[in-house]
Amino acid sequence: METNRRRFLGLMAASLLLPASRVLAHHHTGGLLVSAASDRRQHWLLVTDGEGQTQLRYPLPERAHHVELHPHKPWAAAVARRPGRYIEVVDYQNGRQVKRIDAGEGYHFYGHALFTPDGRWLVSTENDMASNQGQVVVRDVSNHFAPVSRMPSYGVGPHELLLNGSEVIVANGGILTRNREKLNLDSMEPSLAYIDLDSGKLLEQVGMSAENHQLSIRHLDRNPAGTVAIALQSQGPVSANKPLVALHRRGQPLKLLRAPEPINNQMEQYAGSARIDRSGRIAAISAPRGNLITFWDLEQDRFISAMRCRDGCGLSATEVAGEFLVSSGIGHLYRMRPEDNLRERLPLDPIAARLAWDNHLSIKTA
Repeated sequence: METNRRRFLGLMAASLLLPASRVLAHHHTGGLLVSAASDRRQHWLLVTDGEGQTQLRYPLPERAHHVELHPHKPWAAAVARRPGRYIEVVDYQNGRQVKRIDAGEGYHFYGHALFTPDGRWLVSTENDMASNQGQVVVRDVSNHFAPVSRMPSYGVGPHELLLNGSEVIVANGGILTRNREKLNLDSMEPSLAYIDLDSGKLLEQVGMSAENHQLSIRHLDRNPAGTVAIALQSQGPVSANKPLVALHRRGQPLKLLRAPEPINNQMEQYAGSARIDRSGRIAAISAPRGNLITFWDLEQDRFISAMRCRDGCGLSATEVAGEFLVSSGIGHLYRMRPEDNLRERLPLDPIAARLAWDNHLSIKTA
């Protein structure tokens, strides 16, 4: 397919629907919470308000992973869990489908996508199934989400991605899969790639050392100072007890951070999500298998503390410095602030509390 990167960069710089006109409460979350969720019979796009009341429960064709919110329109884009083939774009005010995006013959999604700040483009990580090479794909929102650019992710298994001006930062997990079977654990090469969106040129790439090559780079966030916080998933034996958090700053190697041994052991070699607070100083890294949320100081590159949260994975920073919301696979929602040791369970109505919230949590502020 012919690309149109110049055009892109030139414009770059039956569901349960409850009334969407409900006045939002500000003392809980100050907006809408959006997540993929599931019960025993159905996968859903779930939207709740600041009081924990369900605003929308929209049925999805298969399990989704991340939900991306449009910056200006009332749209939520639910991205299929790897190796899914759809992105469902839904108007969360009226509960109607805007578009179901198909990955196209020979491609599948990797669970993450994002809108550019102007809302014009949707950028996703995908797999070319013929070559097993990762791709970053740009779609034109104003033209029915048609692809306008495909560029390499410079790795295998690209997952979460971030935008920083005219570049995209991609977490290449390094794992070659067939459906969900892992095929190359002995030879995997995870990496973090910085890619120019105009030319598709690789600007910088860092990977793991040989002894840590089974630490898969999956989820990440970036603060205004340019520090990227990374949640890692070890594909080696649990007994290896590898560190599960990494930081990266341009021009430097990856820096691995280890929690204190009892915490690192409890994380069970799996970190689920990464989010940085509003101040840019504190990162939250979830460990759902270990029932923990860990917190890290990005100025001193050190572990701060951990809080218990059963099957807690979804993270989102609030408008309050040092504060996070955490969702779980057992239908719980928490507010956490590590600096004053706050761990507060927030109310959810029976609809939201009966669902298993998926790996990621998004907030639409009021």
